[in-house]
Amino acid sequence: MARALIMVIDGFGLGAAPDADKFGDIGANTFGNLAESFYKETGRKLDLPNFSKLGLIQAASAAGKMVPAVNTCAPESGAFGYAAEISSGKDTPSGHWEMMSVPVLFEWGYFHDKENSFSKELLQRIEQVSGIKGTLGNCHGSGTTILAELGEEHMKTGIPICYTSADSVFQIAAHEETFGLDNLYKYCQQVRDLLTEMDLNIGRVIARPFVGDSPENFTRTGNRKDLSILPPAPTLLDKLCDAGGKVVSIGKIADIFAHQGISEKYKATGLEALIDTSVEQLLNHQPNSLIFTNLVNFDQDYGHRRDPVGFGKALEYLDSRLPDLGAKLQPDDIVIFTADHGCDPTWHGSDHTREYVPVLVYQQDMKPIDLGELSTFADIGQTLADIFGLEPMDYGTSFKDKLQLK
Repeated sequence: MARALIMVIDGFGLGAAPDADKFGDIGANTFGNLAESFYKETGRKLDLPNFSKLGLIQAASAAGKMVPAVNTCAPESGAFGYAAEISSGKDTPSGHWEMMSVPVLFEWGYFHDKENSFSKELLQRIEQVSGIKGTLGNCHGSGTTILAELGEEHMKTGIPICYTSADSVFQIAAHEETFGLDNLYKYCQQVRDLLTEMDLNIGRVIARPFVGDSPENFTRTGNRKDLSILPPAPTLLDKLCDAGGKVVSIGKIADIFAHQGISEKYKATGLEALIDTSVEQLLNHQPNSLIFTNLVNFDQDYGHRRDPVGFGKALEYLDSRLPDLGAKLQPDDIVIFTADHGCDPTWHGSDHTREYVPVLVYQQDMKPIDLGELSTFADIGQTLADIFGLEPMDYGTSFKDKLQLK
């Protein structure tokens, strides 16, 4: 039986998707634009030798006509392609669920008003169920900016900071020490239950704990928690677990799937720890296992914060860890690198961007294979269903036969 590892490079887009005009994202290109900015600001090209050998540059060039600001080499091993999303949104749950062959074909609920995002009725009901009077924020905001603006007032008053974005999300920031982590989680659960009761169809409530005593040193902690609604149908994860396999969540994967279809879960804070934990779990699990990792820092620390140099350096660090990962693989192990959406660090605002994503598949001694353009992220889940010997999923086309696996 197979063993697979998926690593989601959160927010790593390869160029505007065919429907980018519907999202105001024509011209967005996370990889191409950050590479160009990286070159302008550092005076050197991005150096990604291991990803280049896997065909990343060829996939990116086909998807987004990227600028020549990356040191390149010819593909040496692995299959490479790119995929467009068919889900209605460009958010985290939509991308991950579609990746597991359950696309979001309905419209999420959103808080569109950027200044008074939450209705009076909703805020009043939150006060009633929580017993906490008032909310700070009530707007679209960047997570780091809103802490600088309202963090001190929150600490003085004990009133949570509530904000949203272009995604279907209700975010709540509170100080981990003065407000309390358990109190934050409780408040978030009360909001999650209320949004569900009111049938607002909001994808996630996110707890955003932070520490520090002034705007200059307010810092988010690793105790973020996403409270998601359930996927609308059984995902590949459910089917693998039902068939006796194991699904191991690294990072926020379990939260994204509302802990459904998850056998084990491991938290890790920071890119290094997420990679280390993935390698550790790869060593701990036997065949018929899927290890699923979200590398949130690309999106959270660099994409949303519009830091192309930081994004580029993080890519170089991940690239440098690929030999370590490869050394732990068994001959028939399969590794997939992909993304859930774009988050162009040179784009206006601070939201995700509607883009193609990479699909890179590696197995030891695999010859270079050009997968070209895939029709949906769901092709990944359908291919894994084929590899694990499961019943086919409702969405996606398997490319297993193209991989010439052992």
